Amino acid sequence: MEILIRVIQFFLSLTLLITVHEFGHFIVARLFKIRVSKFYIFFDWGFSLFKFRRGETEYGLGWLPLGGYCQIAGMVDETQSASDMASEPQPWEFRSKPAWQRFLVLVAGVTMNVILAFFIYCGISYAWGSSYIANDDLIYGYNFNEKAESLGFRDGDRIESIDGERIVKYNAILSKILLADKATDVEVIRNGEPLRFTMPYERLNELRAEGDFAGFYEPRIPFIIDSVVSPTAAAAGLMRGDRIVGIDGIAEDDFTAYNALLTARASQDAVLAVERGCDTLQITVPIGADGMIGVIRNQYLTPRTEHYTLLESIPAGARLTGSTVKDYWQQLKMIAKPDTGLYKQVGGFIAIANIFPTEWDWYRFWSMTAFLSIILAIMNIIPIPGLDGGHTLFTLWEMITRRKVSDKVLEVAQYIGLALILALFIFANGNDIYKFFK
Repeated sequence: MEILIRVIQFFLSLTLLITVHEFGHFIVARLFKIRVSKFYIFFDWGFSLFKFRRGETEYGLGWLPLGGYCQIAGMVDETQSASDMASEPQPWEFRSKPAWQRFLVLVAGVTMNVILAFFIYCGISYAWGSSYIANDDLIYGYNFNEKAESLGFRDGDRIESIDGERIVKYNAILSKILLADKATDVEVIRNGEPLRFTMPYERLNELRAEGDFAGFYEPRIPFIIDSVVSPTAAAAGLMRGDRIVGIDGIAEDDFTAYNALLTARASQDAVLAVERGCDTLQITVPIGADGMIGVIRNQYLTPRTEHYTLLESIPAGARLTGSTVKDYWQQLKMIAKPDTGLYKQVGGFIAIANIFPTEWDWYRFWSMTAFLSIILAIMNIIPIPGLDGGHTLFTLWEMITRRKVSDKVLEVAQYIGLALILALFIFANGNDIYKFFK
């Protein structure tokens, strides 16, 4: 059932994105009185699941969920070749329209995807606000795994800035590290003193190629008592608000470390160093056979939430759209650099589907849909023949030089572009399969 929920979310999101994208081409083409022969969600190679005709356009749902298309009369694309353009151009054809109109038709799809992402982000800001764990609230720093330590981090470091940019949100740290495109300076507070070091770029590239960043860094959680539930703990003198800073002379800042210390002393008495106000007390407490002392820990990690009115959600949505475009474009540039190794992390349909949760969550669904809408827009505007960006490039060339590219050149470029897209498709989904079996 969990897999089914994930698959349903994936296809619902994909259908929405394709519909909005192709509707952008469709509505602008019709605005300039260009005929649209077919409007399809998914591809109908050989047959379609259903179709109907209204006016000059056939609408339908294909069986192959690799995208969709809008067949615009008089345009050389994946649905029409140069041989289809042998007849005299008609006033209602794409090729008969001024270059600026053709340009607007071509960019309408990616524009609609960006607009969709913007509206979704506005809706998310209004409905849920913006919740995040502030880096400044994590005053005890972070614990790091071996991979992070190989870059220069040490347990207890409080990260202040990366490459000169101050860190505001806890979950932004990893993306800042992964998207670093050079040897990057990191500023931390270590043992109460400011320290700057440079992450070794070659080692960072090795880690990016490996791709597993689970446990790269985790917040250090202090052992602060929220409530005392055991009579023996209460009798020993423990109170709500006490912060345990040591056991039998072993000082620790992180709650995780205390689990092992307490378990090792099961069914024994231990002397706890307890901070209470300005004092540090030594309290002897019996430890149960289960390694527990009978208290509940304060959760400590309290997200900050910024709420927005309807009007405030508009600039908030715009900022979120802009930052998502910026970050994904930076990620693409990093993938294109072979030395970063990020190309090994490129994924296909399985990777995309896996970003959706296994239970229905509207916040996650809309967040992922907006993100995928940005991805679709950016990927389509890349100047590869066969994509909107390739067609746009040829149209821009015509607008600048006043010389139209021949239909034959467009057709050859289309085949080259489709070959590149097919190669990327095989590579991305091949990565998925490799990771699955690995």
